[in-house]
Amino acid sequence: MSVARGKPVHGWLLTSPYIVHTIAFFILPALWSLALIVSRWNLISPQRDFVGIGNLREAITSPRVWNALLVSYRFLAIIVPTVMIGSLILALITNALPYGKSLFAVGYFLPYLSSGVAVSVVVRGLIGFSSPINVFLRRTTGSSPNWLGDPTLATIVISGMIVWKLAGCYALIFLAGLQGIPRQVYEAAQIDGASSWRQLWSITLPMLYPSMYTVLILAVGIMFAIFTEPYTLTAGGPQGATQTWQLEIYYQAFERFRAGYGSTVALLNAVTTFLSILIIRRIMEAIGSRWGYEVT
Repeated sequence: MSVARGKPVHGWLLTSPYIVHTIAFFILPALWSLALIVSRWNLISPQRDFVGIGNLREAITSPRVWNALLVSYRFLAIIVPTVMIGSLILALITNALPYGKSLFAVGYFLPYLSSGVAVSVVVRGLIGFSSPINVFLRRTTGSSPNWLGDPTLATIVISGMIVWKLAGCYALIFLAGLQGIPRQVYEAAQIDGASSWRQLWSITLPMLYPSMYTVLILAVGIMFAIFTEPYTLTAGGPQGATQTWQLEIYYQAFERFRAGYGSTVALLNAVTTFLSILIIRRIMEAIGSRWGYEVT
């Protein structure tokens, strides 16, 4: 009886670090943010003015907020398909190796662990005016592009950095899915005369659905949390081409000292992220049902 009574206590003790972490860094900040949404506060004054839905009304009609929304979806349209295809190709190549898979898996994960600030500094050095790349281009073509001064090129540079960082990590998820596909399925397909392309489209991709689902949801969520790369390289420019949600929140809360308005923008970001992931989930579940996966 004493052991049975002790089990719940042991369970609470084991989960207490996570519970404390969640309360301290998620629940309490979320409640504080909700209180700030209806207030006007400059982060310094002890007094907060109640403004009701004034912050929300301003945010909904703000061109900067709408631009942040469009920028996030632009990054999503560029990065997510590229990451999906790139990580899948890496996983297929690694899975076909006769040996050394673990070594490549570790190498793929290293970019994900690298500091975004450090990588941004390296990239800035590589594409700077006096960098070897631009010096070579000026000698051969007579001119070099303004990588971070052109809206399209700046978007491509930041997208490439994020793809480089995420593709290897997500390749590990695909690799785990590939290793879970029974070899007998491919052998039966080969006996029936199925080509490699037919095996890819009819066996590999359908049976990788759980991995694809996971990678897609993770990648879409990250698109609404991009901050380090544009903050370090472009500060949201040029012409607002890289002004993401997180940069707008930072700008309003910590540069203009509008904590209430910044919290409102953060709320809109959370709602946009939730709705976007919900739509992607519905689409993936429809695809999964066609491939024979039960959707609950």
